[in-house]
Amino acid sequence: MSVVFPLRAARLAGLFFALFGLVAACPLATAQELKKAVLIPQWEPQAQFAGYYVALAKGFYRQRGVDMTILRGGPKSPPSRLLADGRATFGTFFLATALRLRAEGLPLVNICQIVRRSSLLLIARKDSGIREPKDLDGRKVSMWGPEFRLQQETFFRDCGVHVIPKPQGFTVDLFLRGGVEVVSGMLYNEYHTILNTGLDPDELTVFPMDEHGLSFPEDGIYCLENVWRKDPDLCRAVAAASLEGWKWAFENPDKALDIVMSHVNAANLPTNRMHQKWMLARMQDIIMPPGVTAAPGSLSRAEFDAVTQAMHRARLLTDIPSYEAFYADPAK
Repeated sequence: MSVVFPLRAARLAGLFFALFGLVAACPLATAQELKKAVLIPQWEPQAQFAGYYVALAKGFYRQRGVDMTILRGGPKSPPSRLLADGRATFGTFFLATALRLRAEGLPLVNICQIVRRSSLLLIARKDSGIREPKDLDGRKVSMWGPEFRLQQETFFRDCGVHVIPKPQGFTVDLFLRGGVEVVSGMLYNEYHTILNTGLDPDELTVFPMDEHGLSFPEDGIYCLENVWRKDPDLCRAVAAASLEGWKWAFENPDKALDIVMSHVNAANLPTNRMHQKWMLARMQDIIMPPGVTAAPGSLSRAEFDAVTQAMHRARLLTDIPSYEAFYADPAK
């Protein structure tokens, strides 16, 4: 099964930049006191967050009146915790994660949906005997923390299988050493890492969530409900500057990678520029996939309904917020 999507750079770029209505709608700041804000991405520094690092480095946040600080994310700094205790103003979450957290009492509001499709995979070696979803039953599967595993849990319940969950960290070493039979991965990250170890795609069984009715939109920018109500202009400015950062990153990938690698190196992370280049290209694929005509940054009611219904069917979400309460439409 092939899971590598073509870049489609020229067509995607034309569509992406033509629909940048939010950027145009949010005027640049004049001379004024900057509003302080803190953004916490949901993982360690990497090209998955290139647009935010670019927006910071190129001054797009400041131009829109925001004195932005970007913290280092990762398992020890989940955005839910930092938003709840006031250490961060904004955070990035998968849509399914944000819905679950809101149902559990954290009043998250989506102010900008960045990623339009899922790139989440489950990866196994074919020689383990795993060829179909039913073969996952009783197998050891490594997954990230609760904020990242809702799609897999929905998938397992839909397929009627019970797995043995194991914790997954920053690397895929446990899978490569045979400690688990299945590893979670993102197309833009772990899948590429596994191929770089010498394994051939034909040696792998890959279950892409988006091919099993679970193409949940992933990274979005969120804040708490009271932040949106208190200062919607700040939220609009952060959304617009972030989208401008992504636009610039896709137009200037080499320079964007310079910026990303400065954060990677500061964090002393085990990655390299070639891997981050792959990641940035794949991010362009999922931020503006083919066939999507909705404006970048928007969350459609259809996308919202598809995710909430799938999670409800899998008994992972019982308290479903209204679309109007959950999505802070910047046009309003």
